[in-house]
Amino acid sequence: MNIQIWGRKKCFDTKKAERWFKERRIKVQYIDLDRFGISRGELQSVKNAVGQEALIREDHSDAALLRYLAGEEDKFEHMLEDPALIRTPIVRNGKKATVGYCPDEWKNWE
Repeated sequence: MNIQIWGRKKCFDTKKAERWFKERRIKVQYIDLDRFGISRGELQSVKNAVGQEALIREDHSDAALLRYLAGEEDKFEHMLEDPALIRTPIVRNGKKATVGYCPDEWKNWE
């Protein structure tokens, strides 16, 4: 299993996700989303797995604006430019991905 977690240092759900995998002795690669962002290809892969609306962080000040942008591509570009709009944690295992704390889903990955 090749687990990647994109998260934020102050995100409680990110810490819970890391702990969930650590308790099961599953190695993870942690990427600080605020510091390093996410590549276009990786974000596209996650979007294909979970849908674009699931990626939007509701408590961000631009979330309402993002919902009303003209096209899906505009929303996608805006999220790439401002990773703070992306909900965390993003947990990916190959082509499978989740957004948020989803241990029930991760159990099926084992």
